[in-house]
Amino acid sequence: MNFNVILFVISSLSIALSARLENLYVAPHAAAYSGASTGFEPAHQQIPILRYSSDNTEDGNYRYAYETGNGISVQENGHVSGSVPEGPAVVADGGYSYTGSDGQTYSISYTADENGFRPVGAHIPTPPPIPEAIARSLAENAKSGDDGDDGQYRPSVGNRY
Repeated sequence: MNFNVILFVISSLSIALSARLENLYVAPHAAAYSGASTGFEPAHQQIPILRYSSDNTEDGNYRYAYETGNGISVQENGHVSGSVPEGPAVVADGGYSYTGSDGQTYSISYTADENGFRPVGAHIPTPPPIPEAIARSLAENAKSGDDGDDGQYRPSVGNRY
């Protein structure tokens, strides 16, 4: 073997083995991303990771959670579900919380499955209720059972578009 190759392998191994994963998160400064200047640009703050756990099984189930020193808390559980027509899919539920710039703690819980991502939180805006007249109309339509629309596109003969 060539001496240069041996030296390269040894130096690469020593660099890889000496690498250390720090148990800290360096929070970016918001002004750096917004283009704004606050006039006071503090040094990056190192945020400690207080708790971390992760468990993955061979059958596709998983669970993870972590908590940081600045009040961020995250957890999620997932499993493989065979209920989707296209084949197996991952179904997940979990949540996260953080402290906003206003000092309040915001929490979100969620489910993600074949029906999409559905977050729940006290601060998430909700749509206004359906007006009574529209709700009655929808109920009447549901009672009839046949709305005459099977979902298939059928262009009319006289339509030139």
